[in-house]
Formats: sequence, C-alpha cells, structure tokens
Amino acid sequence: MSGIQIVPVTDKKLLKRFILLPERLHKNDPAYIAPLHMEREEALGPKNPFFGHAEVQFWLAVKDGRDVGRISAQIDVLALSLNPDAPGLFGMLAAENDPEIFRLLVETAANWLRDRSRTRMQGPFNLNINEETGVLIDGFDTPPMLLMPHDLPYVAQQLEALGMQKAKDVIAYLYDMRVEFPASVQRMLSRALPPGVTVRQLDMKRIKEEIKNVTSIFNDAWSQNWGFVPLTEEETDYLSKSLKPLLHPRLTSLVERDGEPVAFMIALPNLNEAIKGLEGKILPFGWAKLLWRLKVAGVKTARVPLMGVRRSAAKDIIGSLMPYLMIDMVRRDALKMGYTHIELSWILEDNMPMRRMIESMDAKPYKTYRVFEAPL
Repeated sequence: MSGIQIVPVTDKKLLKRFILLPERLHKNDPAYIAPLHMEREEALGPKNPFFGHAEVQFWLAVKDGRDVGRISAQIDVLALSLNPDAPGLFGMLAAENDPEIFRLLVETAANWLRDRSRTRMQGPFNLNINEETGVLIDGFDTPPMLLMPHDLPYVAQQLEALGMQKAKDVIAYLYDMRVEFPASVQRMLSRALPPGVTVRQLDMKRIKEEIKNVTSIFNDAWSQNWGFVPLTEEETDYLSKSLKPLLHPRLTSLVERDGEPVAFMIALPNLNEAIKGLEGKILPFGWAKLLWRLKVAGVKTARVPLMGVRRSAAKDIIGSLMPYLMIDMVRRDALKMGYTHIELSWILEDNMPMRRMIESMDAKPYKTYRVFEAPL
C-alpha cells in the first residue's frame, strides 16, 4: 500500500491547501513566483465565469498527513457545444517527484472524465486554453510572466512515464524592445498608412464597448486554431475588471479599417515581477510593496496575453502589416514608460505565419510548454 489518499476539494479550507501546495514544492526553485493567494482563490471559485459553462473538480494527494500533490479535471460545456468529441481536461498539476503520486492523481482525473463520457483527456490547462496552457518543458531558469505557468522539470517527465503523448507545444517569445526593428520592418512602418486604416489606443471611457470589440475580434481571429474555445463576453469583462489596475491605454492598440475594428493588441505589466518575494501575501505590508513596485520603482517587463486580427482583414498585405503597426505603437510608448522587454505568448508551434512575423523582429523563443493527451 502506498499510503497515499486522494481527497476531493470540497470546502474553502481544502482549497487553501490546494493553492498553497506549489509554494512548498518550489521552495528551492529560484525562478518560482508564488501567485497572490487572494487572486488564486477568486480564479478557482465561482466568481470566475469559466465555472458558468464548465464542471470542475479539484483533488489533493495526501500522505502521512502531508499534502504531496494536486490535480483538477474539467468538462467545458462550451467546448462540447462546438465539438461533441472534445477532450476532457486536466490541470493544476503539482506534486512531489514520486511516480505513484502522479499515477494516482492522473488516474483519478481520468476516471472522473471517463465517468462523464469523455474518450480522451488533454492538459494541463489551468483551467482552460484561454487561461494557463501546458506544462513547462524548456525555460526553467527564468520566472514565469503574468498568467503563465511554471513547473519543475520532472512534471513533464512523469506524464511521459505514464504513457501520455504530446498533443501540441506552445511557445513564449521574449522581445527586447530597446533593439530597433530590422531595416525591412522599419521601411514597411515608415510608409503612410493605407487609406481608411487608423491605429489608436483603447478608449478607457468606452471600455465596455471596447471589450465587446476585443472579444469579437479574438473569437474570429483564432476560430480556426487548434483547441479553440471562444471567449465569452463575461470572461473578457471579468478579465478586464480583474486586471483593471494593470490595464493602461498606452499598452494597447486597436486597428480600424473604414471605421470597423479589425485588430487589437493588449499588453499588461508583468505583475509577477512586482509580487516576487511577497510569497503570495498582500497583508500586512504586501500592498505597500506591490504599489511601490508598480507605481514608483516600476516593472521592466510586460506580456501580450491577447492579440488578434480578423480573418477577413488578414488576407491581404494590409492585414499582414497590422501586427507590426500594433506592436510598434505599444513598443514606443512602453519604452517611454520604462519597459525593456515584452513577452509574446503563447504561440502554437505550427502557427508559422505568426512565428515568422515575431521572429522578423528578432524576438527570441525562450520558453516551451507542452499539452499532453491520452485515450480514456
């Protein structure tokens, strides 16, 4: 007998243990940054609109009275409405480096998904593809940016040992904004904008309308991509409210063509840079440190979690210019605000048009995340 118990998370006390476990596992990992506890409690509870269209279960693995692992399983009803054969999801995976713990956790999630008529499982997703995606397989020596996962090297190895196969890799690029665009890109940007094309910041006074535009463009832009699940307006509204303290118009851009919004980009200050060392705690002095780092000392890094160009607008040469226009607009203001680097993530490994565009600016791939799958 292994002595390992798998305990369903059924109350706030167990959820707190679920949230805190990775901090102990990563105590000797200099790249790990503990997320804010209050943010995790909200993201993993009913305030997160994902729970409005999904069934979710969390479990803890306990051995000798000590929490040694955790996992989640999710059924996304919205994904099923688009594809009845969509896989069941697992995520929130963290555990001690013990094959038996991983086996029991994955087996528990698999059984739960199988009982709900899923024939495949895929993950990790924390909690779906529009949140944190994949397990880190390359780039362990640098901290994760805002809303990106971070794992110890053995996590992917344990999943492989259980027979799980690669479904897809996604890549994070790091772009040093202090480096000028290559001459070919500069020449392209130096030309006058085509008639009817304008580039502007998001209008914070009309943020609800702007969020509707962003949601519509995002869902159209990525609708043909692997694993796509549309963002609901409730989800983008929730995200904008949650991140409102970080949302700055100078770090946004929106392209209009003949008055119609057709492309957008949103960059966010890398909150992880500001919360490093707080150990997930805001009280008693965390708020003061966080505000000082954000407002006074300033952070130097940012991340682009949301970007898209309508498919109808992406078909011609003007459409291929739009990402450059948006990145250039944000880059110029970000440099004035003291930022030096921006992460462009995540990008599907086989999305070669996007990868070529990013690499044409001399951005470097510096982290890779893998989504695994297995039959049930």
